[in-house]
Amino acid sequence: MRRLTKTCVTLTTAAGIALGGVATAGSSFAAPAPAAPQAVSAQALAPQAVNNLGLSKTQAKKLQRWLNNYYGYRGSIDGLMGSGSWKAMQRYLSKYYGYQDQIDGIVGPNTVKSLQKSLRYYGYKGEIDGIAGSGTQAAFKEFVKSVR
Repeated sequence: MRRLTKTCVTLTTAAGIALGGVATAGSSFAAPAPAAPQAVSAQALAPQAVNNLGLSKTQAKKLQRWLNNYYGYRGSIDGLMGSGSWKAMQRYLSKYYGYQDQIDGIVGPNTVKSLQKSLRYYGYKGEIDGIAGSGTQAAFKEFVKSVR
């Protein structure tokens, strides 16, 4: 009896392998698995970690040194304008250019509007609209040239 069972199992296995496999034969007719939902990236949820607004690393380092000397920036002088750099910049904008939002290091529309007001002295002629376009970025570079 054992021999007969073993022979049947062997024949069934061999037939299954010849036909594409026992395990896969039944699943080829199954409904496709639902697509897994795409994960949301951390970048989509969090504010941008570094925003140089068009400054090169060399220009951003110069600005960070200035912010370190006058507005409480205590981070690395690395040329990457992260939240610490922007908190210091917001303190500067708050003191002189009417920035009244939170000192949170996020480069949002209110930060950009105050920055645009400050950049009037450095050639910015566009609207005070909170959008850091090419005119804002060009004037920001001129501003950085002037800092000591």
